[in-house]
Amino acid sequence: MMEALSFDFFRNALMAGLLASLICGVIGSLVVVNRIVFLAGGVAHASYGGVGLAFYLGLPVLPVTAAFSTAAALGMAWVTLSARERADTVIGVLWAAGMALGIILLDLTPGYNSDLMSYLFGSILAVPDSDLWLMAWLSAGVLALVAVFSRGLLVMSFDVEFARSRGVPVRFLHFLLMGLTALCVVMVIRVVGLILVMALLTIPPFMAERRARSLPGMMLLAGLFSAVFCVAGLYLSFALDLTCGATIIAVACAGFVISLAVPHRRDAEKTA
Repeated sequence: MMEALSFDFFRNALMAGLLASLICGVIGSLVVVNRIVFLAGGVAHASYGGVGLAFYLGLPVLPVTAAFSTAAALGMAWVTLSARERADTVIGVLWAAGMALGIILLDLTPGYNSDLMSYLFGSILAVPDSDLWLMAWLSAGVLALVAVFSRGLLVMSFDVEFARSRGVPVRFLHFLLMGLTALCVVMVIRVVGLILVMALLTIPPFMAERRARSLPGMMLLAGLFSAVFCVAGLYLSFALDLTCGATIIAVACAGFVISLAVPHRRDAEKTA
């Protein structure tokens, strides 16, 4: 497999996968623990409107999609706090509206020749150096914000009412978490695509949650699982000439099934 590393595009893909794994481990763990997977899915699909907007305006895809996704995420965060009884309906509408807007804008783009499927199923082998640098800066920014607000996020993740009683700014942290989730989604879209993004955001954290004893430990373990899935999926796709994004998720799903079959310490403690 050393032959693959001789190609610049494969090295870029490997670096993109590792950066996405790092962010998925951190943000995916927060998404799973806070039980906002549906919200994250809404952000992921609404972000397609940002892809269409970028092509329609002739602007770089990653920055425009990041801005659009963040706006959509903050809107969904506001809905969940202001209209809880209708939140799932409104999020579903925003989910569909973002997808529809993206497709319509792509249809209206003059001379549009880009590969639509690359944003649905990932284009990790086509990540240029410019996007790689942007992913690195986004990763650094996301990790820095999580580190600064780590205490509040930790308390909020396990007991919202206790967090409020202790003066933790739960409302602000909810908006922050949704914004960080949007940035994470934008990064992962480049790796596995819009359709498969939620798998990489949820499978490794779920596996890690069953084995970790703390939220930081869960984040670290989820990041390691994600990295293994991305590296293994990349090499398998290269060796077998398969679609990279789908292969990465197939490896993750296989790891998920194996993890369910293999007993671990926390299961043993529950049955003891």
